[in-house]
Amino acid sequence: MTKEKKSIISVQGSAITILRQKDDDFICLTDMAKKFGGDDLIYSWMRNRNTLEFLGIWEQIHNPEFKGGEFDTFKEEDRHI
Repeated sequence: MTKEKKSIISVQGSAITILRQKDDDFICLTDMAKKFGGDDLIYSWMRNRNTLEFLGIWEQIHNPEFKGGEFDTFKEEDRHI
């Protein structure tokens, strides 16, 4: 089991979560967006085609249980919206 460690940094008075797994650090984009762009920024980012493709690639690399076929179906549905 991978041991995770969470820490918090302060950026312009806002708490931003940092997660460390092994030798990698991950910063919480949601924490940053809440402070610097609000919910509209998150909604816009999640509707962006490049974001969806990035998330699919990231999952393929980092998630052995990722269901690529289901994700492809989701991406195809997004094109018709």
